[in-house]
Amino acid sequence: METKIYEENEIAAAAQKIKEGELIAFPTETVYGLGANALLPESVAQVFKVKGRPSDNPLIVHVTDFQQVLPFVDKIHPLAEKIVEKYWPGPLTLIFSIKNGVLPAVVTGGLSTAAFRMPDNKKTLSLIKESGVPLVGPSANTSGKPSPTTSEHVYHDLKGKIAGILEDGATAIGVESTVLDLSDPTKAPLILRPGAVTKEDLEKELQTTINVDKHLVKESETPKAPGMKYKHYAPDTKVLMVKSEDWPAALAWIKDKKIRAGVIAGPQIAEQMRYDTAAVYMYPQDTVDAAAKGLFAGLRALDESWIDLDVILVEVFPETGLGTAYMNRLKKAAAQNYFQPTAEEN
Repeated sequence: METKIYEENEIAAAAQKIKEGELIAFPTETVYGLGANALLPESVAQVFKVKGRPSDNPLIVHVTDFQQVLPFVDKIHPLAEKIVEKYWPGPLTLIFSIKNGVLPAVVTGGLSTAAFRMPDNKKTLSLIKESGVPLVGPSANTSGKPSPTTSEHVYHDLKGKIAGILEDGATAIGVESTVLDLSDPTKAPLILRPGAVTKEDLEKELQTTINVDKHLVKESETPKAPGMKYKHYAPDTKVLMVKSEDWPAALAWIKDKKIRAGVIAGPQIAEQMRYDTAAVYMYPQDTVDAAAKGLFAGLRALDESWIDLDVILVEVFPETGLGTAYMNRLKKAAAQNYFQPTAEEN
């Protein structure tokens, strides 16, 4: 199968492929998604096959507005309309209890809930509108690997497996949307996956406590939302998180053991490590925004480089605001493993 790159003036042609049951990757403000007709089980099944994704993992349904969601929903949370008015379009996915049989089980993972999002990308909103149906849109990559933040990442993973990719350059945010559970109207909203819309943002806007589900879903469990598995977003190369005070010890370990290490960090750390490591991917600034945008690209760049690395060392950030989402992805890419000076030196 040829995988075509679609430009803005070819959105109608890309939508036609969706109507025919084909798969089209699309850009969002977070990462690129793998689009298929959410109402066509055969097309959705192809998404799982192409990605190599476990079939119990539910998918996010992408829509053009809240009105497109209402026919599916059984019970509307009292805060839903206020949240939608503030954050849609945007990097916020909402989980609702749905009516029986309105969505294929392959979309919901067999659950009685479903996740919906209105992405903040004009090209993709046009694609959904032209297709005439809501689209599932998990990250357009091989399952478990770093999510794609450029069309090149999508092409690398899915060339020859999907009909096309709607081109829109690099994504603005770089980590997937916040997932907020509104499935029980009698309970406070619950964050299942952190993202650019933070706990602090929601609490300030809604004037209520927002809880965060910190449960790490095991491989044997069915997650309620994507990205909740214990290990996820991981390259083939081993990843270790490095705390700020541990970089000198990490450098000593690299030199002493002759470790072929890659480093992903902001300029302050990257410049110090540049001459003693095999490869460096430097965030443009020492900020969590730059780190969140560059994490997946950095993991891909070092993992796929011609240098056969032994380990990738990645800078950590405080778990507040966007740092919560960044560390959520990094911890899963590293399978929760930090560089431990005493352990590594032995």
